[in-house]
Amino acid sequence: MQMSLTEQAKNLLRDIGAAPDAPFEIAEAALALASLDRPQVSLDRYRRHLDSLSEDVGRLAAGCVSLEDRLAALKNVLVDKHGYSGDQLNYDDLQNANFIRVIDRKKGLPVALGILYIHTARTQGWNINGLAFPGHFLLRLAEGGERLVMDPFNEGASRQAHELRDLLKAMSGSDAELRPEHFSQVSDREILLRLQNNIKLRLIQQNDAAGAEAVVGRMLMLAPEQTALWWETGVLNAKAGQMQAAIEAIERFIELEVRPQPRQEAAVFLQKLRDQLN
Repeated sequence: MQMSLTEQAKNLLRDIGAAPDAPFEIAEAALALASLDRPQVSLDRYRRHLDSLSEDVGRLAAGCVSLEDRLAALKNVLVDKHGYSGDQLNYDDLQNANFIRVIDRKKGLPVALGILYIHTARTQGWNINGLAFPGHFLLRLAEGGERLVMDPFNEGASRQAHELRDLLKAMSGSDAELRPEHFSQVSDREILLRLQNNIKLRLIQQNDAAGAEAVVGRMLMLAPEQTALWWETGVLNAKAGQMQAAIEAIERFIELEVRPQPRQEAAVFLQKLRDQLN
């Protein structure tokens, strides 16, 4: 029997979760995540579109030596030709974090658009990675000792230090200052988790505990050893009235957590859940 598209997607995500941190086909993984909400949609057209982006940039890339030239080629294709940009008007629309709908609508959140830039740049063999900048996803192109920080939400604009400082203060308050950790490279796994976290937070704001728990379940496929996700799963299942599932999640949290204080707090919560079940 042929495997369903949903099972294919879940298997891909579980394979990523079982593997050590390393770059992978991040756009394909983002499509897999998106397909879980759109199981009847064939991914072939989206894969062809991703190939087309790569081919278009490839035709421009022959003379690209500097990072500025590489960024210009990416912007020429993604922004000028295909019209990708950040959704300034409806930022919190859930479609902005679903990779299928981002491609359909040519707009999305910074992290979703960032995945398009990462995929397209890597097909040219260019060094590009996401950064741990708080509140707004940024990318870094690198070659040798050169670095260029770019903003996928704002049409791939390059960002200088003073612009990043202003952005940080706008996101985190006037007392915030740039620190080295803001420019730390994040893994592809962390990028996908950040994408899903955007969806989860919006569902929580909508009081959709069951929907948020389903998203955390997908995050656990990607990062099955991440204790915070097991805790969230337990809490969200409890809110949704799924006490047995909540108990199993908190038990898993206690198995994985090594810090005494969180383990103790989880044990107290676990007993409350068991009392409610009985």
